[in-house]
Amino acid sequence: MISTMVLTSDYKLKKDVPVEQLGDHDISWYWVDFYAPSEDEAALLRTHFQFHPLAIEDCLQYLQRPKLDYYDGYDFFVLHTLNQHTLAAEEVDVFVGKNFIVTFHLSPSNEIQLLQRRLMEDSTVWDKGALYIFYLLMDKIVDEYFPNIYKIEDNVNEAEMKEINPDLIEDVFEIRSQLHKLRRTIHPMSELLYRILNSERVIIPKDQRVYFMDIYDHLLKLLEIVDSNREMTNDMRDSYISLNAHRMNTIMKTLTVMTSVFIPLTFIASIYGMNFEYMPELSWRWSYYVVLCVMFVIGTTMLIWLWRKGWFK
Repeated sequence: MISTMVLTSDYKLKKDVPVEQLGDHDISWYWVDFYAPSEDEAALLRTHFQFHPLAIEDCLQYLQRPKLDYYDGYDFFVLHTLNQHTLAAEEVDVFVGKNFIVTFHLSPSNEIQLLQRRLMEDSTVWDKGALYIFYLLMDKIVDEYFPNIYKIEDNVNEAEMKEINPDLIEDVFEIRSQLHKLRRTIHPMSELLYRILNSERVIIPKDQRVYFMDIYDHLLKLLEIVDSNREMTNDMRDSYISLNAHRMNTIMKTLTVMTSVFIPLTFIASIYGMNFEYMPELSWRWSYYVVLCVMFVIGTTMLIWLWRKGWFK
């Protein structure tokens, strides 16, 4: 599906102008959006717009890392949006020229729909050109990162207030997985913004440069939040491991105490369990009670000695 927006030189915004008729209008700029296009529609990238084959290949081969490529007369950008349900990255490819912007995406993009709606309603941004529309698109994409980040941050804060248990740790590992997905999207986007701001080939007017710097600041803030929450989940994970290790040590200590006490008792019992014919104690009337008393004394002495050594603390 292809949708178009055209701003004519007499300051009128038109929608759904056929791509083939874009050259028939006296225009200030135009925006063409390709959403899950058919083969014939995708072929327009080559036949009508004459974009570079490598850029077209990047559009059709999902999923590319966020990047910036320079071509004669236009720049090619790969951006990543977030799937609000799975937090998976979804690609939006953008061609930006002096008086045009062409977007290409295989997945639905709420950001593009919101921006198109804003352009129809807000005429104050019409005269700022294609590069400013590209800024608005990037800004909308980055703004859509925040709700997911804040939601995860709330989950981390709630988890931190709970008692550590196996169910909580499962939630913590799920949160860590989500944070990892977000970081894999946000970090490359921040590198892309840094490259845009420091590139000598992307000409950003001085009055618009501050807008792109604002997006870069937002991405840095998002990275700080992600890293901070990852450290908090690391602390909860380490606390759980330490708690488990402490419990295991306590169990092993208890088993060691029981073993230490019963080893001498088992030794005595094993001696008198031997079936030798000549064992003088076996013929004595009180031998059974004496052995029990000896075993009781040994066991009690072992417990007192281990207690004084601090094994029960």
